[in-house]
Amino acid sequence: MIQLHIATVITKALDDKNFQVEDVLDLLETPKHPHLGDVAFPCFTLAKYFKKSPASIASELKDKLHDSWIDRVEVIGGYLNLFVKREIASSHILKDVLNAKEEYGSMPAKNERIVIDYSSPNIAKPFSMGHLRSTVIGNSLAKISEKNGYQVVRVNHLGDWGTQFGKLIVAYKLWGSRKLVEQEPIRQLLELYVHFHAEAKKNDTLNNQARAAFKALEDGDHEALDLWKWFKEESLKEFKEVYDLLDISFDYELGEAFYNDKMKAVVSELESKKLLTLSEGAYVVELDSMPPCLITKKDGATLYATRDLAAAIYRQQTFHASKAFYVVGNEQSLHFQQLFSVLEQMGYDWADRMQHIGFGMMLKDGSKMSTRQGKVVLLAEVLAEAIQLAKETMRAKHETEEDLVTAAKQVGVGAVIFHDLKNLRTHDVEFSLDHMMSFEGDTGPYVQYTFARISTLLKKGNYDYVPGHNLQVNDDYEWQVILLIDQFPFIVEQAFKQADPSQVAKYSLQLARAFNKYYAHTKILIDDEDKLSKLSFCYAVSIVLKESLNLLGIQAPVKM
Repeated sequence: MIQLHIATVITKALDDKNFQVEDVLDLLETPKHPHLGDVAFPCFTLAKYFKKSPASIASELKDKLHDSWIDRVEVIGGYLNLFVKREIASSHILKDVLNAKEEYGSMPAKNERIVIDYSSPNIAKPFSMGHLRSTVIGNSLAKISEKNGYQVVRVNHLGDWGTQFGKLIVAYKLWGSRKLVEQEPIRQLLELYVHFHAEAKKNDTLNNQARAAFKALEDGDHEALDLWKWFKEESLKEFKEVYDLLDISFDYELGEAFYNDKMKAVVSELESKKLLTLSEGAYVVELDSMPPCLITKKDGATLYATRDLAAAIYRQQTFHASKAFYVVGNEQSLHFQQLFSVLEQMGYDWADRMQHIGFGMMLKDGSKMSTRQGKVVLLAEVLAEAIQLAKETMRAKHETEEDLVTAAKQVGVGAVIFHDLKNLRTHDVEFSLDHMMSFEGDTGPYVQYTFARISTLLKKGNYDYVPGHNLQVNDDYEWQVILLIDQFPFIVEQAFKQADPSQVAKYSLQLARAFNKYYAHTKILIDDEDKLSKLSFCYAVSIVLKESLNLLGIQAPVKM
């Protein structure tokens, strides 16, 4: 609000039709130090246009800036540093938050739809920490997209097809036990999968058997299909437990197998458009400046790319989306470049509205977690341990076991999610349960604890928001918090534009830290004329903190 208002005032002072409010807004900066003002306007980019020095432009503008929001203006070099009248600005900002509540920062509804493909665990493999990243980044982007006014279709593209099922079928027939699999489905299937890869290193014929088994599955072999369906059912039961803990749901859970009857049409379309090339017995689509995209193997079996082409076409025909996000690891970047390029060659003009939202790996002791090698950390076990640690930490603060269990789940799960999302998504993340569960520092529990602290203050102060009462700034600490609150809508917008939830996570940490500094220097519950104003300020902070956590897919406990 402050920057938009200042941008409007400066645009009016410039009085030049070539400069719009949006242009000025893009140039505005936030000074690194409070003594340099609340908003800075660098005049360097205007120098060439006006044929004057930046300092001269800044001096001339200073004399033209007359507005009720501006307290004073200083010129430092080519910068125009503006100090805002705190009473006026803070009153507007706080009233905005208190009236809008959880809608604060929301953009007007757009008649546009985004399809977001995320999570996508592989059937018959455990839901590992490696799949956490796609799941929580995708969920957060869905919430951020909705906050920006978009309609969102959440899609879980389950990995329920491919040569890995040939491997698993062979492994089960050779070494499996139905009784053991029924007792511990995912763990036993993982052991079989790992055992297969260990044996295949010594005996390459196993890989040929696996390819043949998958081809039989594609051709509808009854025994192969029955095993595949069983593996899938057991996996989905376990996945649902994890999704329920994370409080994540999807609009569509369509696995790769869903597109089996749609791939022939894709291959036929590629052939009719003369895009297919025979290469060493396999069919490919040649691409500029990248390897060819493999469509069918020598034995006619389809591939990952074939299924993704079918899925992309089906989704566009079904949902008519204006954007499509694929939240998949950085290592798949070439695959998506190929996919989008093939769709462009097929003549689909919506291909340029598809975006691969890549992310770094989840590391354990500096190394990638690998299902094939059995080096995997199970997400369900991590969540259970995080919840237990939270319970032990907070036990003394809760009178009933029911309240403790609820809060421990919110804090434990929230800690795991926040630890992932606070990192720039393209960076690798080192798994560390000890760090993520800390109630101090850059962690989810720290932000949640700040919200819980405010909730306790409001309860003790018997606070009830009364629209229209006087709102004022009492000190510098409060003003720094208000400046951060004012940034929230911009953060929401930037997090969407850059497809980066870490901006929201880092913002929530900044806001929590700023509030805690204010809390340490201010007596809030003293019965004086400022008490209601202080509590309203605290309530506004709690609204923004709660909504920040919500955008990350994290709950805000009222008591910790």
